[in-house]
Amino acid sequence: MSYQRHTLPTEPIAPRRVTADPNTGQLLYTPAEAAVILRVTQSWLRKRAAKRLIPCTFLGRLLRFSSADLAAIAEHGHRPPQPAAPRRRRTPPRRTST
Repeated sequence: MSYQRHTLPTEPIAPRRVTADPNTGQLLYTPAEAAVILRVTQSWLRKRAAKRLIPCTFLGRLLRFSSADLAAIAEHGHRPPQPAAPRRRRTPPRRTST
């Protein structure tokens, strides 16, 4: 059995320009922090992220959410107002002849 030694890349990885959230200065949020911001449970976020139903970032096995991810999740849940259904009028009770 032969083992290969993992080596680091010889070329530097190009840095991505990432801006922090101007309100908090954070780049990525943990599921607990994201759940508080979105007012949902952590399990709701984790289940949907595992199924790739919502935008998220995996750093290895660590699940994280960017401000853009949170905005996209909130936008996806937006529903436009629906016109109200016409109200049914209550009919007066029938008079019975005696």
